[in-house]
Amino acid sequence: MTRNVLIIEDDPDISRLIKINLQDLDCDAKIAGNGIEGLEAFKQKQFDLVVLDLMLPGMDGLSVCREMRKGGAYVPILVLTAKSTELDRVVGLEMGADDYLTKPFSIPELMARIKALFRRVDALSSKATEEKVAKQLIEHAGLRIDVQRHKVTIDDVPAELTAREFDLLVHFARHPGRVFSRVQLLDAVWGYSHEGYEHTVNTHINRLRTKIEKDPSKPRYIQTVWGVGYKFTD
Repeated sequence: MTRNVLIIEDDPDISRLIKINLQDLDCDAKIAGNGIEGLEAFKQKQFDLVVLDLMLPGMDGLSVCREMRKGGAYVPILVLTAKSTELDRVVGLEMGADDYLTKPFSIPELMARIKALFRRVDALSSKATEEKVAKQLIEHAGLRIDVQRHKVTIDDVPAELTAREFDLLVHFARHPGRVFSRVQLLDAVWGYSHEGYEHTVNTHINRLRTKIEKDPSKPRYIQTVWGVGYKFTD
């Protein structure tokens, strides 16, 4: 997978050297020679990484970094700086940079830092995907809820639920062990919590139990907490 990298560096020798070595990482690099040009390029295209020099003409690197972090999509930023004091490094990181490298630096170290940032982003992306899938597919003790396809099976046998019954089951399954009162369920699933409508919850839970429980009188999924409400089993 080719990654797009933006190099904002006013020293042409350094920027060309970085670009050449990025090719070994299957990266397509664009070079900007000053802060204003770099920020404009950043706004025009989606990049996977920004290599940003702090000492830039037109607009300094800290200001560029600050403006980049005002946008929506997260892009890792590696700061290059000729300054080596702890305060300068801290300021750069507080402005939104993910890592820094002090000049003069070695190319192997720069490439190692870049690869580390790529690994971090890939790990975050993978985790987000796994969490998204987990939210769309819920499984517990033979019960399988496919949220995206709006399907429920119990021990591989389909259960035909109404839209409200399905929403109620999903709400319970996403909060295992948490006890909900009838009023809380009305508010969360029906969108209102008017007094006198609690019987609606009872009716739907009873119907839901007859469809997903082997023995509705002894439910293993949606359990009654006497005097309080209902919960999905831990």
